Amino acid sequence: MAEVTLFVAGDVMTGRGVDQILPHPGTPRLWEQAVTDARRYVELAEAVAGPVPRPAPAEWPWGDALRLLDEERPEVRIVNLETAVTARGEPAPGKGIHYRMHPANLPCLTAARLDVCALANNHVLDFGATGLADSLDALSGAGIRTAGAGRDAEEAWRPARVPLPDRRRLLVWSVGAPSSGVYPQWAAADRRPGVAYLPEVSAAAAEALAERIAREAGAADLVVVSVHWGSNWGHQVPDEHVEFAHALVDAGVHVVHGHSSHHPRPVERYRGRLILYGCGDLIDDYEGIGGQEEYRPELRLLHLPTLDPETGELSRLRLVPVRMRRMRLQPAAPVEARWLADLLDGLGAPYRTRFTLADDGVLTLTR
Repeated sequence: MAEVTLFVAGDVMTGRGVDQILPHPGTPRLWEQAVTDARRYVELAEAVAGPVPRPAPAEWPWGDALRLLDEERPEVRIVNLETAVTARGEPAPGKGIHYRMHPANLPCLTAARLDVCALANNHVLDFGATGLADSLDALSGAGIRTAGAGRDAEEAWRPARVPLPDRRRLLVWSVGAPSSGVYPQWAAADRRPGVAYLPEVSAAAAEALAERIAREAGAADLVVVSVHWGSNWGHQVPDEHVEFAHALVDAGVHVVHGHSSHHPRPVERYRGRLILYGCGDLIDDYEGIGGQEEYRPELRLLHLPTLDPETGELSRLRLVPVRMRRMRLQPAAPVEARWLADLLDGLGAPYRTRFTLADDGVLTLTR
């Protein structure tokens, strides 16, 4: 059987300023303390990088990432979609930031030929149950599978199922933790829309999730758990995240796909399987926002793990560095790729992971 290469990414935030540059922008109104018009985020990006076309083509935010992905040819493409896809609903009360993309801008997502959007995060319900229902309908209508949110608990906890060759499947579960800003009241219930909510990140929570997985996954299936956890900034991984991820792998999960941080966090190969503690953002409108320059948040990564189809173990991991400029992804410069390689090398020391930087600018996990 052939190896299976995945494309996995962290937060894809196509609302707010990104939605405003696309062909069918929704209302620019925001309910933030400092910014009340989403077009302001476009102006901030233009102030640091130059003009952004308005309207831009639907594929604009992906930029050169589309070509790079076509060159790598992953079999399955998975992102955390941290945006409601709706033009309706009321903003969730008590929240400082709300994201939504107009459903007519769905070509922005289909341009990347996404297979799965993980939805158990702290923005999918920004416009309530109405916005969530619109999002689920829009994504399904576009042929994009979802996991982690639903009209009830059964749907929210149901994995996305992606067929693979030889009658195999890739199953993706998506869960969200309170440490990333997911509200307890957003938890899906028998008659309540919501997300697959993880009240705590612990070995016990991993065991409960593993029991769900065991009821669905067959011996030949590959299993990914996508988890929205932790703070937006900082490289430290809490001990409970490590215990949770290790417990999932011990129970048979093949990839733990972590996100929420706006920048990369450590990578670990545990018992031969991949744990990404934080993938960082991929698409957002943060380009002109200052205050966290030490993390170089404009630098992003396309994560391309290749799995052994028999064991699910990691055969190789390639990370393609890109950067956001004019609200569009482009290849990172050599000095930027080197900065990312040095960062991940340093972060990986406690996990005994090292990366090399090839002449083509791609980072490869070497141990």
